Amino acid sequence: MRTDTDTPWGSLLAREHLPAGAPGASAPTGVPDLPVLDVVIPVHNEERDLEPCVRRLHDHLARTFPYRFRITVADNASTDRTPAVAARLAASIAEVTAYRLEEKGRGRALRTVWSHSGSPVLAYMDVDLSTDLNALLPLVAPLISGHSDLAIGSRLARSSRVVRGPKREFVSRAYNLILKSSLSARFSDAQCGFKAIRGEVAQRLLPMVEDSGWFFDTEMLVLAERSGLRIHEVPVDWVDDPDSRVHIVSTAVDDLKGVWRVGRALAVGALPLDRLARPFGDDPRDRAISGVPGGLARQLVGFCVVGALSTLFYLLLYTLFRTASGSQAANAAALLVSAVANTAANRRLTFGVRGRGRAVRHQAQGLVVFAIGLALTSGSLAALEAASGNPAHATELAVLICANLAATVLRFLLFRAWVFPDRSGGGGDDRPKSQERNDR
Repeated sequence: MRTDTDTPWGSLLAREHLPAGAPGASAPTGVPDLPVLDVVIPVHNEERDLEPCVRRLHDHLARTFPYRFRITVADNASTDRTPAVAARLAASIAEVTAYRLEEKGRGRALRTVWSHSGSPVLAYMDVDLSTDLNALLPLVAPLISGHSDLAIGSRLARSSRVVRGPKREFVSRAYNLILKSSLSARFSDAQCGFKAIRGEVAQRLLPMVEDSGWFFDTEMLVLAERSGLRIHEVPVDWVDDPDSRVHIVSTAVDDLKGVWRVGRALAVGALPLDRLARPFGDDPRDRAISGVPGGLARQLVGFCVVGALSTLFYLLLYTLFRTASGSQAANAAALLVSAVANTAANRRLTFGVRGRGRAVRHQAQGLVVFAIGLALTSGSLAALEAASGNPAHATELAVLICANLAATVLRFLLFRAWVFPDRSGGGGDDRPKSQERNDR
């Protein structure tokens, strides 16, 4: 996987609305202003469909889009007259640019053109224009306004209107079901050829995307979602192209290989997703919380969720162990197993620490916190047995729940201040930044 962990990235800046009437991102002195939107059309041997597609798209943008725009034809090693058609369009239409690549691959074309574009909003669509162009402005508007980081057209939204054969319908829905079950994807349609991304997000995200073919879209969306970026979905009207060049079987095999590769990389923490994080306070709901240290609100929510699940896990283990041993042994064993799971879950979900750096140290510190919790719960059981001799199982559980609540409060304070301290404020952390990113 592409990681570039030694690059001094830092967090993304807060999203901002592009100024009305602005020509786009600031350009160097003497360089013409860049267009706000760059729409890429990746093509391979499309000499027949390319010109009507580009002219129709240009006419639509000229009539409806309020900002400056550019249409970039990304030719993927075509062997027919596609390069000549693209060059003729670029010569006759000021807003059209042709880009030639000597290797095939839609993902390669998008990565190359987007990386060199410089426009603040980047989009792409398939040359067959299966998606109704009336969805283009709703697609890019949330990116222009600063509301979202990426936007995708969805053929599977309830209000979408789609015309296509049963085989493609089955393949699309099965693929998205695989993504939801294996990668916990929440977006509804990964394969629709109608997507957009903010330029500064693309500069960070694209070096992390390894695939250069059809899986490029899915990998980009999964990494963006796992990083906490906001993905906007637009219901689209979509008509299947009967002359599509996509080979379903080979594409499906490549996609499944990509799902396995990305899932494995996410499982072992091999991707520096922290470089895509937005600063706390970027969301208006964060700014509405006054007097709370940065990150505390989210950490409290995450810790409570993990704590509730850990408590249920602990009680289940205690009940199982209690059938074969005494209360003290059952409590110690259940608390030890649940503590290891609790530390691992809080490390990733609550405090956002990814990767294997310092994992052993964090678990060791977690065991110290576990020992404190064990002392509290074991002491409570000992006091109960001393007071009543042979307490009922329900009474034991009630006492353990109360003791665990007290231990939970102390555990959060120790996790936040000692095990997973916030080192971003420069409070005595003299480690190099690259090591700090790896530790996270």
